[in-house]
Amino acid sequence: MRLIICTFFTLFFLYSNAQQKIDSVIVDDSFLEDQFYIGVTYNFLVNQPTDVNQRNLSYGLQSGFIKDIPLNNSRKLALGVGLGYALNNYYSNLRATETSSGISYEVLTNASDFKRNKIESHIIEVPLEFRWRNASATDYRFWRIYTGLKLGYVVSTRSKYVEDDFKDSFYNTDSTKFQYGLTFSFGYNTFNLHAHYSLSNLFNDSVTIDGDIIKMKPLRVGLIFYIL
Repeated sequence: MRLIICTFFTLFFLYSNAQQKIDSVIVDDSFLEDQFYIGVTYNFLVNQPTDVNQRNLSYGLQSGFIKDIPLNNSRKLALGVGLGYALNNYYSNLRATETSSGISYEVLTNASDFKRNKIESHIIEVPLEFRWRNASATDYRFWRIYTGLKLGYVVSTRSKYVEDDFKDSFYNTDSTKFQYGLTFSFGYNTFNLHAHYSLSNLFNDSVTIDGDIIKMKPLRVGLIFYIL
């Protein structure tokens, strides 16, 4: 019995010391929030030319790191500056064709003539955010509202067209290389709504249909998950 009592008090003492150490870490006011992220979006095309429409699932994937820079002692307000990568796909009936004189574009009016037609872009992104959250050193579930600007550099863009017995794929150089847009994230705990509206066109001004410049802009809406 004495052995049990001694063991109990020994474990209790060790637990108390360990808990004090844990609490001292938890209540450390130097905590940072939401520095790694991954996200998935559905990609809309705004300002589509006449007869251009989307089909299939236009999706986007993103991930990256954001340095959290608190602005006050409670750390409920902060700035975020980061670096990330995004893959975006846009499926539509606007077909790009590589020719000897450049790249030409046409609107495919008969949807049954092809299976898939897309433009795929790989982008290095720099998110800049103003952050509000009601987090504390001991609360890991909290509301957040993050808004800001995202800058992007298009590393590569690929156009791909698929029929039943024919495929055509090539690197498309007509995309706007430097892109920028507004971002907004809102949510609680793990699941957060995310939106990105591009202020720059998907293509550069050399891309036209019947002499009119294609001024389509991406709008991406989905979920973003903050890991650490």
